[in-house]
Amino acid sequence: MGRFKVKKQDTFIDMTPMSDVMVLLLTFFMLTATFVKEEPVKVNTPGSVSEVKIPTSNLLTIFIEKNGKIFMNLDNPNAMTLTAQQVNTDQNADVVKDIAEFSKVPMFGTPLNQVNAWLALDDRNGYLAKNPAAGIPCDSVSDELKVWVNAASEAIGEDKLRIAIKADKTTPYKVIKNVMKSLRDIDKNRYNLITSLAGAEQ
Repeated sequence: MGRFKVKKQDTFIDMTPMSDVMVLLLTFFMLTATFVKEEPVKVNTPGSVSEVKIPTSNLLTIFIEKNGKIFMNLDNPNAMTLTAQQVNTDQNADVVKDIAEFSKVPMFGTPLNQVNAWLALDDRNGYLAKNPAAGIPCDSVSDELKVWVNAASEAIGEDKLRIAIKADKTTPYKVIKNVMKSLRDIDKNRYNLITSLAGAEQ
């Protein structure tokens, strides 16, 4: 008696629904993700046990790196544009000539008379990180930090602007004290101090 042969059939799995789901998930995550701005100057914050989150809109962040140089950024290009225009108005000069380019930078920090020369550089981030002359002056001789904070406050709104200080854990206390004094002098007495969760990786 001959053996009965089972006819072989190709197994076909339609992957179209799975591909559709993957594309939809990828699109969802891309549209809802918030991207962290590049920080040309690395700041290793001190640890703390506080888990209070800082505001995410209308935020002005003051960075203080380990050598005491001060930098700033605002959370969106529109705020950067309005602040640059306000600085030009307050100083009655073209402190920032290329406002469109200024609005795109992730961080800024030079004396007022060097902003345009800095914007013309190809490696702006490298200049901020490596040049000893970089940084916003904040001392008894020249306190340009007040100029930028006042301009941001006027441009965005006194009641809307939120200020945060992100200082390196090895920054001399004297520098941080100068920044706080500058803010106090212009009646900016409410601000957040950014820290890392104690024991967490930075």
